[in-house]
Formats: sequence, structure tokens, C-alpha cells
Amino acid sequence: MSDEPRYGERVQRPAASTPPGPAGPAPTPVRVPRGPSPIFLGLVALTAVSGWALWTGFGTPGVIAFVFVAAFWVVTLCLHEFAHAFVAYRNGDHSVVYRGYLTLDPLRYTHVVFSIVLPLVFLLLGGIGLPGGAVFIDRSALRTRFARTAVSAAGPLTNIGVAIVLAIALAFREGSSPFWAAVAFLAFLQVTAAVLNILPVPGLDGFGIVEPYLPRTWLAGAARIAPFAIIGLFALLWIPALNAAFFDGILGLLQLLGVPRTLVGTGYSLFQFWR
Repeated sequence: MSDEPRYGERVQRPAASTPPGPAGPAPTPVRVPRGPSPIFLGLVALTAVSGWALWTGFGTPGVIAFVFVAAFWVVTLCLHEFAHAFVAYRNGDHSVVYRGYLTLDPLRYTHVVFSIVLPLVFLLLGGIGLPGGAVFIDRSALRTRFARTAVSAAGPLTNIGVAIVLAIALAFREGSSPFWAAVAFLAFLQVTAAVLNILPVPGLDGFGIVEPYLPRTWLAGAARIAPFAIIGLFALLWIPALNAAFFDGILGLLQLLGVPRTLVGTGYSLFQFWR
């Protein structure tokens, strides 16, 4: 029977400064975080309440749409990071349990700024679904190269899954109310995040997918440029021609899912109610 910690268990760790042996003190109990965090549940509740308000026409549509989209977006960022951690846990990296990544708590992530704050800032400035990427995975604990690929792929696949669910919901809509416009914009954000994240750029999940199969010399060079590669990618998106081509591609993918381009635009306008 494995002695690895299970999610939700109360486990014991030896004191860090005490060598093992019968003369040492009793192991120190460590409580492994259990279940979804109150912060995540609060975000889900905020999403539900603001979605209900938008559905029923309660309050100012633009303000309510802003709250609904922002809260839903942070929830999906948490799901993105959770997916990385859960697949890592299932493939041998049990450190994610101690770090609290399986609780969906955004404050447990290695870099709350990179996973939550920056995506929100990009969302506010330009409606770009910036992918997060801030859970620390002990890749040496993963059993196979395929496991390392699966861990990296889990986040973008989560965004794709959410986009499909939203597209299915939109297929049953009646009319083009502010609620459905906001849902269409959320689908746009999910597809944007998935497409950006599967690009094989050092620092993004797309590079993590192919990384296990690359020569070590390539990996050393990629590690050096990773902090600048992502900045360079988003700098390219500010070039008008590239920006137009990229977002035309995103809107084309959404149309394949049955999400109308005009409804996405209405949702974006609602979200940026201050303009």
C-alpha cells in the first residue's frame, strides 16, 4: 500500500531539523487542505448571483456584465491551474497536495500576480484571454514523458472544455439578451486563452507539451529566453496587422462552434461599460 498522501488526509511530517530515529520527537502533524476553498466558492457564488442579475435584467446591464465576466473568468483561471495540479497528482507529483493547489484557492498558487492579476489586467485593457501559468510542478516526480505532456496540456484542454460548454448553452438561447452576449464574450476569452497557451513558446503550456521530447541543449536555451518570449508574443499582438489576423482566426473558430461574431462584440461592449 502506498504511503503517499491522499487528498484530504491528515498526514505527519518529521520535524525538519530532527534526524530520523527513535530518540527524536514525535512527527509534526500536517493538515492537508480539503475541498474547494472558501475563496473559490465565493467566486462561484458571485458568478451565479451576477449571472442571475444579468438574466433577469436587475441593475445596470454593463456593470452587471462586467462583474459576471470578471468573476467567471477568475473561476476558469482557477480551473485551469487545478487541471495542471490534478493531472500531476495522478501521475506521481504529490507535492501539489501540500501546496494546496487542489483546493482551487487562487492564493495558493505560486504567483497570484501571473495567474490572476495579469490575466485580469489584460482582460480589462484589451479583452485578451491571457492564460495563467503559476503552479509549481515537480516534473522529476512525474513517471513518464507522456505524463509531463499531459500535465501541460491539461490547462488548455480545460479552457477548450469550458468554451464547448458555453457554445452548447448558446445553441439553446432565445434572443440576444445581455446575458447571452456576456456568455458569448466568455466563450471568446476561453478560445483565446486556449489558442495562446498551446503555442510552442517557452513559458507557455504549448512548449511544455513538446518539452519532454526536445534535446537538452534546446531546453537550456529555451529556459534563458522564456521570460522574454511571452513578453515578445504579446508585443507582437499590438501590431495592427497581426492583431487583426489573430482575432479573425479566433472569431472564425468561434463561428465553427456556433457562436455569432456579432454577439461576441456586443458582450465585449457590455463588459467595457465605461467606454
